[in-house]
Amino acid sequence: MSDDGNQPLTKVLVVDDSRMVRATITKHIRGRFDVRDEADGEAGWEALLVDPAIQVVLTDIGMPRLDGFGLLERIRGSRVQRVQDLPVIIISGDEDDEARERALKLGANDFVAKGASSAELLARLDSLVRLASTRRELDESRAALATQSPLDPVSGLATASYLSHHAEQEMALARRHQADISVMVIDIDHYDQLAEWHGSHVAELITRKLSKILSTKVRREDTVSQLASSRFAVLSPSTDLMGCCAFALRLQRAMEKLVMTYRDERIRISVTIGASSSAVDGMQTVEHLIETAAKRVQRGVAAGGNRVVGDQGEVDQAMVDRHLKQVISIDHALLQLRIGAADEVADRLPDVIATLLPLLELLESRLHCGLPLEQLKQYDKGRVSGSDDMEGTQTSV
Repeated sequence: MSDDGNQPLTKVLVVDDSRMVRATITKHIRGRFDVRDEADGEAGWEALLVDPAIQVVLTDIGMPRLDGFGLLERIRGSRVQRVQDLPVIIISGDEDDEARERALKLGANDFVAKGASSAELLARLDSLVRLASTRRELDESRAALATQSPLDPVSGLATASYLSHHAEQEMALARRHQADISVMVIDIDHYDQLAEWHGSHVAELITRKLSKILSTKVRREDTVSQLASSRFAVLSPSTDLMGCCAFALRLQRAMEKLVMTYRDERIRISVTIGASSSAVDGMQTVEHLIETAAKRVQRGVAAGGNRVVGDQGEVDQAMVDRHLKQVISIDHALLQLRIGAADEVADRLPDVIATLLPLLELLESRLHCGLPLEQLKQYDKGRVSGSDDMEGTQTSV
C-alpha cells in the first residue's frame, strides 16, 4: 500500500451500478490505493478472474445481472485460493438487518455506508489490507513449518508431507512381512451447503469436531491427516479391509448421533467414507490406495452420502459381522503382535481363543499343566469384542 515508489499500490475492485458512487469512492481512496471499478457483479467477477493484482473488493448489494450476494457467494466458493480469501466490504445503503446478516453468513468482512467519509473508508481498507497480509504471512509460515514438522500446528494431525513419507515406510514394512495396510478417506457430506447456510466459521468448527473425534479414536499406530477442508485420510497398518470398514461404520454412526446447535438451530452432520486395502486393491503405493478410497467416496456421495463404501460397494454392519465370525488366522495374529499391533489382536481375542481352544485342550490332556480351560470356554465375548465408544454428543457452536 506504499506510494514511495518501491511497492505498487494495493488494488481495490469497486463494484456498483451507480457511476456516481464509483466515482465518489475512487476520489476518496485514489492516491492510497489503485482502483478498478465495474458496473455489476458479473463484470466484477470477470475482473477478479483475470486481474490477480486485486486484493480487496468493495461491492454494492442491489445490482443487475449479478447482485452483491451472488458475487460474494462466488468469491467464497471459488476454487482459486487467491479469490476465495479476498477481503470483501459491502457498500451498505438502506438494506435492512436481514440483508446484512445474510452478507455476513456468506462471508462479508465489513460494511461501509455509501456516504462514509474519506477517513472512515481509508481506515476500513487499511485494516482489511493489514489483516489479509497477516493471514498470508501466517499461511506461508504454517506451510514452511508443515514441511519440517510431522504435525499440523492448527489441527494437531499429521501433515500431508509426513503422511506421504510415513505411509511409504509402512508400505515397505507391509511388503516385507506380507501384511495388509488399509486407508480410509472421509468426507463431510454437504460441506459447501453447510458453509452457505450457516457460515464458513460454522463449517470450520464442524471440521475441527471431526478432527478431534478422529485423533482420539484411532489406534496409536494409525496416522490421520487432513487432505482438504472437508476431507480426511486415515492410514491403518496391519488392518484388513473389513477391519477398516468396521471402524468406518462406528465413525459414521457417531457422526449421525452428533448434534451441533447454532443460534438455536440444530445442525445434523453425516460423513461418507471410502475404504481400500493393499490386499484387495494391490500393493502399489499409498497414493494409489488414497485415490482408490477417494473414488469410493465419490460413489457413496453419488448414491446419497452417509455411507461406507468398500471394493464391493456399500458396506453394512451385517457384512462386517459375517467377516468377524470367520476363523481367525493365528499366523496373522502373531504377525500383528510382532509389528506392535496388539490392540488389533485384542479386539478379536475371543476369536483367537476359540481357534486355539482345541490345541489347548490337547496340551492339557497330555501335559496336565493346569490350563484354565473352563474359564476360557466361558470367556464373555461381549466384554472384549469392542463396543461403540464413539457416542453421539450435542455441541453448541
